[in-house]
Amino acid sequence: AHVSLFGAVNVHDGETVLYQAGAANATTFLDFLRVLKERYPDRLIVLVLDNALIHHAKMAREFLREEGRSFHFIYLPPYSPQLNPIERLWKWLKDTVIANVFHKDQNDIAQATARFVDYIHERPKEVLQRLGCAV
Repeated sequence: AHVSLFGAVNVHDGETVLYQAGAANATTFLDFLRVLKERYPDRLIVLVLDNALIHHAKMAREFLREEGRSFHFIYLPPYSPQLNPIERLWKWLKDTVIANVFHKDQNDIAQATARFVDYIHERPKEVLQRLGCAV
């Protein structure tokens, strides 16, 4: 078993929305989009996405058709993770939670991840600096 994490960062204020799921698939991706919509109900949410299959899945395309007023997707060119600021957040997470750290089990990893999530929620300015989006 492993944990999949979906995430978005509001580049205006450094607020993060993270969603843990048992797997990364089209269904859990749509669950994440619904979480985002709940957080920002009256806004157009512009998401920068890589070309993972789940981001292009039929379910995702149908969701976009229905929710077109709420979401706009921008797809990055293939093999260009450096263009997406969220990749720096994932690296920060890996360096903090995974690299050179021994975790005895899945639960331990989940707890370490939760601590990281709490940390970044309290420090939106540091998030923006790490992502290179700070004004």
